[in-house]
Amino acid sequence: MAIESFSEERFPLRVAFGTSGGPERLTEIVRLSTGYEHRNQRHSRSTRRYDAGSGVKSLADLAAVLAFFEARRGKLTGFRFRDPLDFSSAAHGAAVTAFDQAIGTGDGETAAFQLAKRYGSGDGAYVRPIEKPVPGTVLVAVAGVIATDGLLIDETTGLVTFDAPPADGVTITAGFAFDVPVRFDMDQLAINLAAFEAGEIPSIPLIEVRP
Repeated sequence: MAIESFSEERFPLRVAFGTSGGPERLTEIVRLSTGYEHRNQRHSRSTRRYDAGSGVKSLADLAAVLAFFEARRGKLTGFRFRDPLDFSSAAHGAAVTAFDQAIGTGDGETAAFQLAKRYGSGDGAYVRPIEKPVPGTVLVAVAGVIATDGLLIDETTGLVTFDAPPADGVTITAGFAFDVPVRFDMDQLAINLAAFEAGEIPSIPLIEVRP
């Protein structure tokens, strides 16, 4: 039986809520003889890293992670993971609406738009493509009017496709909850029950992937 490179199954939520981690950037810095620095980032997108070990609070949690690890074959298969802090298009603590994030402007020809989340404002804002929206949570609006039909939402890629391209100049917005595509960053899950019962936290590293 062929093993998929990515599973749409989500990492156990009760463990994810206690996970530590967040975005990582790779910045190269060269200090010049003048004292100035030349800084360059190797990748345009950040990569999120997590340690799910801090979310394991009981033997039941540990058993759930073990079963999930085996089903994913260690590093082999990616999966969905809910970031405990950054999981919504809306401002922290606010409800999702169809007007949370601008995802494109119509030109009369383009019919497909990628879900995205903007961090910051102006020219320096970082626009993050969202490829794993939570099924059933995506809301879309065109020119300030919620779109209820005439579009297809691919919940495995985050692509919104309209039956007819939006008119030139209209703004397309969207709101959604989303997961992060990750994989285990290890091929061995080392479990020591005596150490765990004594309070030692196991290390369970996860790393973001491009699904």
